[in-house]
Amino acid sequence: MTPTSATGWAVILPCDGGEGDRGGVVGAEPGRRRLTVAPSTPLRAVPLPRERRGRRGFTLVEMMVTVAVIGLAATAVVLAAPDPTPRLPVEAERLAARLVRAREEAILTNRPVAVDIGAEGYGFRVRAQDGWTPLTEGPFERVAWEEGTRVESAGGVEAVMFDPVGLAEPARLSLSRDRARATVTVDLAGEVRLDD
Repeated sequence: MTPTSATGWAVILPCDGGEGDRGGVVGAEPGRRRLTVAPSTPLRAVPLPRERRGRRGFTLVEMMVTVAVIGLAATAVVLAAPDPTPRLPVEAERLAARLVRAREEAILTNRPVAVDIGAEGYGFRVRAQDGWTPLTEGPFERVAWEEGTRVESAGGVEAVMFDPVGLAEPARLSLSRDRARATVTVDLAGEVRLDD
């Protein structure tokens, strides 16, 4: 065995260098002890010195591998976690879907429906016998824009109107947040289109 063995023991042989020593080294000074490995002398195990045996801990390579694994796991968690703020295309899709639903409401109830669009959000109104009344139930609750969303309409349109046969006043609504942009277009036939 060697000092690097897994057991922590080294095999060394004592040699005093005397004449009668079968494993001695020729020319050794009497009275001085030397260590030598000799196949003719019986071997015995001697524990390593205390500083070698008592050292515990991790090597630099083990620490670097551990940090790399933790970094990869953290990256996977960050990439898999959803963003709490919906992306702008999701918000534009939601607006387009609600405009389609407002058109369907106008056709099904045979009453004009208006979608009021402002800087804070959008809401729905329906024309009744005594004038315009807000729609608040089901998918027609007032919706606020997510923080940082800006809306611009071509021609300064503040409301999209759908008549009882589904026709509409053309409108082009541009939503923007940070550097992302999306456009929702309503044509004369009342068809809603989303352009990214």
